[in-house]
Amino acid sequence: MPPDLTYTPAAGHHWLTPLYDFGVAALTREKRWRSALIAQVRPRSGDVIVDVGCGTGSMLARLGKAAPSSRLIGIDPDPAILARARKRFAAFGLSVELHLGFARQAAGLLKGTRPTKVVSSLVFHQVPMDEKVAALAAMHAVLRADGEVHIADYGLQRTPLMRALFRGIIQNLDGRENTEPNARGVLRDLMRAAGFRNAEETLVIPTPSGSISLYRGSRIS
Repeated sequence: MPPDLTYTPAAGHHWLTPLYDFGVAALTREKRWRSALIAQVRPRSGDVIVDVGCGTGSMLARLGKAAPSSRLIGIDPDPAILARARKRFAAFGLSVELHLGFARQAAGLLKGTRPTKVVSSLVFHQVPMDEKVAALAAMHAVLRADGEVHIADYGLQRTPLMRALFRGIIQNLDGRENTEPNARGVLRDLMRAAGFRNAEETLVIPTPSGSISLYRGSRIS
């Protein structure tokens, strides 16, 4: 991993990593948004699905259950979190390719693989603006011509309650600088700027830590 690239741990701090899955379940209505994201992705036989910032593998495990014959690939820069993902996949009997690295490195990490779908969940709010831009550009570049991107993350915080919850929980954990653009609704515009067609916010889910939005877009040559 290049020494000049750093990452925010999944739970905001390394010492909180063992509590990450519990925190996501308790604070984000995880079952609701993950189920909605899987329905949007529509995993099918023959799909090659890459999860950018796969974390402990929660989404990939669900995708594997929904489409057992799909090829699943995970990318994450945190070796401790990937170790947890490997244990999860072993317990579920899933075969998943895991790569240590950043989203912006996707093309090199995947060595010519052309995914049909790229997914990402609860990643973009944690990374700096230049990484948001580079990640989306890499995701667009690596997809095959008719590929799709699907994202679930904190988006525009539309109400005073959602803004207050987001500030009190997410921005206290992950800081304000990286998270504030998401809270102002920047993701859809960044997707469009990266070249994704029909980029849109498809669903907004209020949670105890702010609202989580689903997005999708397509790569058209």
